Amino acid sequence: MSGNCEARQRASRNSGKISKSLAMGKDLWIYEKNAMDQGYVRIAGVDEAGRGPLAGPVVSAAVILPEFIAISREVDSKKLTHGKRETLYQTIYENAVSIGIGIVDHREIDRVNILNASLLSMAMAVENLCPQPDYLIIDGIFQIQYGLPQRPVPKGDSLSMSIGCASIIAKVTRDRLMERHHQDDPRYGFNRHKGYPTREHKAAIAEHGCSFIHRKSFKGVKEYEHFLS
Repeated sequence: MSGNCEARQRASRNSGKISKSLAMGKDLWIYEKNAMDQGYVRIAGVDEAGRGPLAGPVVSAAVILPEFIAISREVDSKKLTHGKRETLYQTIYENAVSIGIGIVDHREIDRVNILNASLLSMAMAVENLCPQPDYLIIDGIFQIQYGLPQRPVPKGDSLSMSIGCASIIAKVTRDRLMERHHQDDPRYGFNRHKGYPTREHKAAIAEHGCSFIHRKSFKGVKEYEHFLS
């Protein structure tokens, strides 16, 4: 497990780059606005990437944005092209108040299961925020073990600006990690499928067995656990 913290205190300096009006992303600030109406100030959106893959870590991000900043009309990472995600990743880092990353590796996933690993990585991401938030909005239906008021939001990455930005940071961060794993061992094609159970990936496991980053508890991998590459 590992994590890091990136703080960005640039809201005033970047106000000319990104519109702070609600014109572009007004519907994506509903949950944040609800928390503000309750008196909360630093609201973090939290999301993860990597629950479904057969290999690699699960990565979460927590993002605190300047109030009512409109990063993009679409911030759900699953609906964006690779190039658009990369562009928005940079935009978010340039404008966010704070960004935290939480990473739980394949060994811990096998030990505690993917749901618990995902929730743990989310808590790590929040812990790595500087400054700390006073309220969390979390993608999904589960709360995390963290001593802050929080609200789970199903499909939150398409409903909340903060969660959507967290989904982009988590996705790009994880994709880059998997591309590094591909450089270490190109037999599996991690640079293309990022560890997800594609036909290519399954065929590579059948041919080469499990690599050290495969999740041995997952169906599609555990059948080949005896066949370690």
